[in-house]
Amino acid sequence: MKITIETIVRAPIGDVWKAYTSPSDIVNWNAASDDWHTTKASVDLRVGGAFSSRMEAKDGSFGFDFAGTYTAVIPHQLIEYSFGDRIARIEFSESADGARVAVSFDPETTHSIEQQRAGWQAILDNFKRYVEAR
Repeated sequence: MKITIETIVRAPIGDVWKAYTSPSDIVNWNAASDDWHTTKASVDLRVGGAFSSRMEAKDGSFGFDFAGTYTAVIPHQLIEYSFGDRIARIEFSESADGARVAVSFDPETTHSIEQQRAGWQAILDNFKRYVEAR
């Protein structure tokens, strides 16, 4: 079973793609809540390339690297990656209202499906706000 979240970003798909894949942008939107942030990010956007985002609590109490390897990349359309034994797929498409971004991922077993969906959706909502405010 995959978990799927999505949003519509009122911006050209090229701008949406760039903000989703650029380390200098990722550090500005990649957090599920205001008490977390991404302190650094790296992206080698090609099949076999690696990515990493250092996510930390702002109070310094906890942090982790969200990292993986790209398994498919079609500019302005698709990113797939593996992270651990899980897989995620991000689809980008144009809609009448802007760019649709849909993320599907394999859940982990520590947190509930609802918690995982809410956390990933919060990050995607931050992404939408970031891009639309630029």
